[in-house]
Amino acid sequence: MNFRRISLITVLAAAQVFAAVPAAAASPDLTAPAQSAGSTLQSTAVEQGEQSLQQQTDQQDVQPEQQSVEEQSVETDSIETDSAQQESADSIPDEAEGVSSSVDTEQDSKQSANQQQAEEEGNGSGETGNSSGNTGNDTNISSTSETSPASKNELVLLMNSDVMYHNGQRYKAGEPMAVKKGVSYIAVRAMVERAGLKLSFDNKTKETIIIKDGNELRFKTGSSNYKVNGQVRPMKGPAYISNNVFMVPLTSITQALDIPYTVNQSEKKVILDLSRSGSGDGGSSDGGSTQPEPGDGSGGSQVPNLPNLGPNDLILMMNSDVMYQGGKMYKAGQPMAVKRGVSYVAIRSLVNRVGLKLTYDAKTKETIIIRGGDELRFKTNSSVYTVNGERRTMKGPAYQSNNTFMVPLTSITQALDISYKVDQPNKRIILSLSTKPIASFTVSPAEIYAGETYVTYRTNAYSPTGLPIVDERWEGREEMFSQPGTYPVTYSVQDSSGEWSDPYTLNIQVLAPNTPPVAMFTTDKEQYKMGEKITYIDQSYDQDPGDELTYKWENNEKAFFTAGSHKVRLIVTDKKGATSTYEKVITVTNEVLYTQDQFNQLFTDIGDSYSFNGSVVPTWDLLPITRSSEPTMLIRSNSPETVYQEGIVYRETGNGSTRFMIHHMNATGKNMKMYVVATNINSLPTRLTTEYSGMGGPINIPTATGKAAVLRYLESMQSSADYQSITMAPGESRVILKDLSAQSLKNGQVVSMLADLYSDAPIRYDVIMIDETKDPIQKLPHLILQSPDGVHNRGSYADSTRIIESYELVGNKPGRLAIGDNTNDPNLEGYDGINGSYTTNAGNFGVLYKIKLHRVAPNTLITLNPRGGKYMGAMMVNGKIIQTPNTSNGAVSAPNDAAVLYRTGSYEETVEFLFTAAPGSSLPINLLVQPLPELKNES
Repeated sequence: MNFRRISLITVLAAAQVFAAVPAAAASPDLTAPAQSAGSTLQSTAVEQGEQSLQQQTDQQDVQPEQQSVEEQSVETDSIETDSAQQESADSIPDEAEGVSSSVDTEQDSKQSANQQQAEEEGNGSGETGNSSGNTGNDTNISSTSETSPASKNELVLLMNSDVMYHNGQRYKAGEPMAVKKGVSYIAVRAMVERAGLKLSFDNKTKETIIIKDGNELRFKTGSSNYKVNGQVRPMKGPAYISNNVFMVPLTSITQALDIPYTVNQSEKKVILDLSRSGSGDGGSSDGGSTQPEPGDGSGGSQVPNLPNLGPNDLILMMNSDVMYQGGKMYKAGQPMAVKRGVSYVAIRSLVNRVGLKLTYDAKTKETIIIRGGDELRFKTNSSVYTVNGERRTMKGPAYQSNNTFMVPLTSITQALDISYKVDQPNKRIILSLSTKPIASFTVSPAEIYAGETYVTYRTNAYSPTGLPIVDERWEGREEMFSQPGTYPVTYSVQDSSGEWSDPYTLNIQVLAPNTPPVAMFTTDKEQYKMGEKITYIDQSYDQDPGDELTYKWENNEKAFFTAGSHKVRLIVTDKKGATSTYEKVITVTNEVLYTQDQFNQLFTDIGDSYSFNGSVVPTWDLLPITRSSEPTMLIRSNSPETVYQEGIVYRETGNGSTRFMIHHMNATGKNMKMYVVATNINSLPTRLTTEYSGMGGPINIPTATGKAAVLRYLESMQSSADYQSITMAPGESRVILKDLSAQSLKNGQVVSMLADLYSDAPIRYDVIMIDETKDPIQKLPHLILQSPDGVHNRGSYADSTRIIESYELVGNKPGRLAIGDNTNDPNLEGYDGINGSYTTNAGNFGVLYKIKLHRVAPNTLITLNPRGGKYMGAMMVNGKIIQTPNTSNGAVSAPNDAAVLYRTGSYEETVEFLFTAAPGSSLPINLLVQPLPELKNES
């Protein structure tokens, strides 16, 4: 096999990967800086989330042998000294990194055990025979042996070079280690391959991912932050791409995965001890009621002897009930446990050692932890807990074991900001607990204005060791700040031992005082005729940036129909409650431009309503129409409209196109839910498709729920957002139309729904109302079939899509189209799906009307006029949805109100309507067509 050809192909593939692989975002972390080579402390998150790798990029990329990499010269003052990590006068780089990305496998001229070892440890290119087939072919390696002596699993990085040694075997990276602004960068793939990690890329977030033992690091190109197990941490410099090679600060990897390293400054080498790298995650933690046991504090077999251990630090032994603090051993009621990768601790043991307070709320069944002003609340078998009233999610649910309450350790450490380290080799977790008291405070209100706002300070101070707070001091505190600006305020407290907390500082933003708004408007003219349209021009303003104004008009009529002076008033209010008022007198002459009826017909906005003499409407001619239908089964579930007990309010079997009209009120006295349950009654799988749906409520206004249902039903037709298909197995029952059951119905609330479905075989549908806590599928076989209430209508009706067309010219004289009157528009006839009795669909609720007026005269007004009572609904006119009326809580009343639907222009037009009666409103209605008054010259 030709090694040169394989290398080149692999490198080209690697270049494509790195061209597409940016690197990650970042997060503060609970880990300490990288330890010395002898350190055993691991700093990582305790809980390991399962990570699914979208791309498998753990194959090694081989660099073409003839590619030369230009070494970068770096001055020694770019490397910082860390006395904790040097054995002599050699300084240690703060960012001691510098390896590259596409790694060239090389071998010494000796092919012996070294070659075999390299292959066994995964040092080949990922293609069989590459290592053995490359003898003497690398022109970048001198003929003399350059194998560096190294201990087992030791990685040696040569500064400012693309050369590195792993277990004595030499390798090359795609880019040399580089130093930028004192930060040492390494090619990420080279580091990943040698350290036995896995590399992936998230194409959605554009993040490069490193995975090791359940820990996940995410990098993003150009960012100085990265993520370690979801927590954002800062790096010493931003990740970048050089020659299609992704470069990151070396310590971003060594610190996150706790890989010890040493630096030999004189030989320009960084040595990573991969044999001692931590998994980055502890297994678990302990808790429960503890009983102190004697400890000699000597660090013998019972008390661990750890370097840099704080006097109050708490050591939790994994999978054990043993913990250590202050040189003494304590035991918990239950050992630390790991369930599905989540480490649990007995809550009382941790509370006792950390110096918190524990209590129980018998009313809410919650276990409570208190530290100063902080409160954590846990509930058995719940993965949700609250921190100062805010709901947060834990990695697993709290539970009871042998009367001991267990919670995820990080639910406490994260909420109370307790840092910790993990010593994976020795199976222990060390919580860093300071003995200093802690001070913090908040201020209110959220917005503070100079010279106006009194500031309220709410302090939160406590001692981790439980000592009382005896003193406090403030710097920069003011009850009221006289000038706008940013003011640092600092708070400190002292405990009874005399120790002071670290100062806690808030920068308080003080805003300039609020400036009241200015109300102002003008009109397009100073003098108007009676019935002449008035245009109001708002000129109000507020000098405060971003201040929003609300408007209240008084007497701003679109036209006046009496001569004289008319006062119009505008009141504006800013978000701080300051107001301003402006008045203007409108002068109206004795000359008439339009009567009130003429003006309303010409200028009432689409969707708005006006009053007229509706008694004349029955005398208008009916429009000449043709009527046909489409085969859609209507299931009208509207009786009993008021439901007093659990049960099945309607049941029917539908096949093909099926429409639901559901309208019910809860009168059971408790919270209920409504469901539609579909059951496949066939011996074969059946396909069920939801095409359109719209729901209104739950609220206690029947007309408003009906209007909302129609409005959303029509919107669903425009967007197809509710389209969904499911396949149901034989005998399977499933809840459908889930918007209906998404919310509970309180007593007295109403819910309405319209929905169109299609099935390719018969489906049984059950409309049920049950207690909100019950399962509808389990409850269905035990529910009673409810009887109708004798007032409202329910039934199953065929051919419920009605098509009405007019081919003659209309609008050149007053005319009307009657809907839902059972005379000109006959009611559908059907049967009750539960008891089989004959029914008629009074009002034709649930019928979808497709109305098309093929020839509408120029300058024609089309309105909706209720004839049976109040009406609140919506209609689609030439593809545009018009609310009838536009007002959110108003209605159009019979017989003297008309809601404007459409006006034709100067030419004959075709006008199409989609209409279905809104549940809760009254029918019949008439669609009125009439000529518009002639427009007049206003001058």
